[in-house]
Amino acid sequence: MTRLTYPVVIEPLSEEEGGGFLARVPDLPGCMSDGETPEEAVANVQDAIGAWLEAATDHGRPIPAPSQHLALAG
Repeated sequence: MTRLTYPVVIEPLSEEEGGGFLARVPDLPGCMSDGETPEEAVANVQDAIGAWLEAATDHGRPIPAPSQHLALAG
């Protein structure tokens, strides 16, 4: 299987949200994870990407190609 590399967006979480960082994958709706550090969040979201792709395959849903560019909003 070809390895797909999806852009990941890292956002800090507020103390009310538990602190740490959120990693989300805009190309894969609902695919996200968190961690105490940005690096941990990225490592954790790799497992979430694998699970997302496996679930899509199991349910016969299309798997989107990774975005080539990710626009930053600020």
